[in-house]
Amino acid sequence: MPTNRELLMRAAGTAISTGSLTGGGLLQPYQARQFIQQTFEATNLAPLVRHEMRAERRGEIDKIGIAPRLLREKKENTDDGYRASVATSQISFSTTPVRLPWEVTEETLRQNIEGENMNKVITDLMTAQLGVDMEDLYLNGNEDVSKAAEFSESKTYAAGDTVTHNKKLYIFDKAHSAGTWAGTDTTEIGEAADVDFLKVNDGWIKQIKEGGHILDKSSEAEMSLDMFYQMVASIPNKYNNGKLRWLMSPRRAQQWELFLLNLVAHHGGAVPDNMYTAPVKIPTVECPSMSDDVILLTDPKNLIVVNSYTVKIRSTNTDKESIMMDKRFYVAHLDYDPIIEEKDATGILLLKR
Repeated sequence: MPTNRELLMRAAGTAISTGSLTGGGLLQPYQARQFIQQTFEATNLAPLVRHEMRAERRGEIDKIGIAPRLLREKKENTDDGYRASVATSQISFSTTPVRLPWEVTEETLRQNIEGENMNKVITDLMTAQLGVDMEDLYLNGNEDVSKAAEFSESKTYAAGDTVTHNKKLYIFDKAHSAGTWAGTDTTEIGEAADVDFLKVNDGWIKQIKEGGHILDKSSEAEMSLDMFYQMVASIPNKYNNGKLRWLMSPRRAQQWELFLLNLVAHHGGAVPDNMYTAPVKIPTVECPSMSDDVILLTDPKNLIVVNSYTVKIRSTNTDKESIMMDKRFYVAHLDYDPIIEEKDATGILLLKR
């Protein structure tokens, strides 16, 4: 039976037909088992970040803050003219429209054992995947990948340049002189076909690399507790207010747990239980869309997703093409821009893959 991910991949490029579901979704002459809907991965981060709905696609969000240590000594019957004030600034946003189209043949809806409910099953799956994809873009989006071309031995590359090689998409970690492919100076960021996905907008990881606090530990063979303390120390104390969270991939979280278990096994003693999930007493949020070579440190509410309209799912089965091809057409529409309120309140820990 095809997995949900396989069904979605087929839907992205072609119509979902009875052939797409052979082996589990269709009523077979001697088989009438219930269609099983597999569960998609949850989006852990999206519910924690700040969401702003705006009427316009481009604009600015006002920031209002106050400085510390505003109190002054009081003198009886005296006004010294001192007044506390607020500090104002603005963050610019520009949303990008995106869409997820799919189509389903009426034959699929008629013959599937879910019957007419199959329409809702597929729509729910597409909507769930849309949420997963959006979180992926919030984090990993990179407009520069639109310039990615096949690697050439005759060209030189700067740090941050993107290329494709053997059907994979890479970003150079440092400058590369003309010559053969080394592989040691690049990081794989996806498949070559992911260019059209990642180029939509710049995500939070790229923005933090360009304006947040960076701690590069990519040359160290294993993790250490010192890394976390150094990362926290790089962020101004005023942001270390109990709202910070570590954002990391599930595998990186498991590698941290393994490091602590090995520490206990080799040296004895015990590690406090909260150290496994909250290094430096800061809780961890596992984000499946993140790569294993980065850990982010910030207050999730410092990360903002701006939309100018909510998700709209449009469908039709009454136009000429739908009738002639016996299909239903669907498109999910939305727009978004992932921005950061205060980059000074963000940090990124670069690790060895």
